[in-house]
Amino acid sequence: MDTPSSDATFAGSIPELYDSLLVPLIFEPYAADLARRVAALNPSRVLETAAGTGVVTRAMARALPASADLVATDLNQAMLDRAAAVGASRPVQWQQADAMRLPFDDASFDVVACQFGVMFFPEKAHAFAEARRVLRHGGVLLFNVWDRLEENEFAHTVTTALAGLFPADPPQFMRRTPHGYCDRELIARDLAIAGFRAAPRFETLAARSRAASVREAATAYCQGTPLRNEIEARSPTGLAEATAVCAAALTERFGQGAVEGRIQAHIVSVQN
Repeated sequence: MDTPSSDATFAGSIPELYDSLLVPLIFEPYAADLARRVAALNPSRVLETAAGTGVVTRAMARALPASADLVATDLNQAMLDRAAAVGASRPVQWQQADAMRLPFDDASFDVVACQFGVMFFPEKAHAFAEARRVLRHGGVLLFNVWDRLEENEFAHTVTTALAGLFPADPPQFMRRTPHGYCDRELIARDLAIAGFRAAPRFETLAARSRAASVREAATAYCQGTPLRNEIEARSPTGLAEATAVCAAALTERFGQGAVEGRIQAHIVSVQN
């Protein structure tokens, strides 16, 4: 399936809304988990790809010993700018970089970590090969991906609501990209194509997504992700309406006030 370039466009007000609303909504539980797994490997040098606004970076900064070097990269400078502005509890090397063409020497990291980023890579096997190239012998690539859309209740509700608002051309960003790379056999095949000889390890981890209100959750998805690009392409003035429609759908399913729903992801690790 072709991935539109807008799926990887995090610009304008998206980085701020992403960091302030979407990060606590769905990313923080998995960031803590990934940081714990990275720290357990006792690495001396860690590379993070697709770091976004730095939720995993900050978690790793807390979990890793002071002696460990931490390099955080992302394709989108606007996301890194937000991450650097928020900062971390220890020095971090923030660097704009494309995961498809990493500007680092061979065998220079003990761990390459990536939280919910590989789904955005246009050629997954090529990005995995780049990760393997910069990993030392015995190093580990550790990443997570969202499970299928139906296992993630808020995202599924929003996608269904937008299909009702735009029936002739429903926005499919959530199904196509964030939740579009969850097949274990496909992931294992791409890792093998990339040159990893060891079999990857998979763990499925469910968590709870919580928001203070349905409006907050609807705004997070409709305005704090590239889903916004799809909405505005269909109706340049329809972002407020789309957000309201999604808030109404979330209210119908989850009620009013503070709400919570199921989220689920796969944790993948493979040794070089």
